[in-house]
Amino acid sequence: MLSLLQRGRQRVRLERLAFSLYSASVRAAREPWNYQDPPDGLGVPDTMDGRFDLIAVYAFLLIRRLRALEAPGPDIAQGVFDAMFSDMDRSLRELGVGDMTVGKRVRAMWEAFHGRAVAYEAALQGAGADGGAALAAALERNVWRSAPAAPGAAATLARIVRAQIAALDRAAVLDGEAGFLPAREAAA
Repeated sequence: MLSLLQRGRQRVRLERLAFSLYSASVRAAREPWNYQDPPDGLGVPDTMDGRFDLIAVYAFLLIRRLRALEAPGPDIAQGVFDAMFSDMDRSLRELGVGDMTVGKRVRAMWEAFHGRAVAYEAALQGAGADGGAALAAALERNVWRSAPAAPGAAATLARIVRAQIAALDRAAVLDGEAGFLPAREAAA
């Protein structure tokens, strides 16, 4: 049985690990190539919404991988989720969103993330039957919701997602290694 001090240290270690992994998903989502217009990039809208949507894709992939692992994977997955929405809260405050509005905006973001995660998981589960078209459609509907995607961009992002899943499967995520590939490399 762990002492109270040992449990506290374990919790702090897992929180730091989760924040480090979340930070890796943000770095992957913020790669400039993702926002450059095709053919030089993916053409994700370089807006607050576009950035949130791409961070949501990468965080979803990371949380999905961690939840599939034995303990402490699910606890770290929860920590990644918590780090994401703590970061969203902080970002909104830095942008000057009022205290009375932040909670509502973060709640809306949480609901959006949950809806996207459900849609992406369902598309990944059915990817064998349609060759990934459902995943590309879900990505296009969510990542390019404010502007139409360039032809083939959603299919490219679906390829990136599948490549990132394979990379995460090889990575030592419980040791803090996210293993995300550069988006351009994952798209090839």
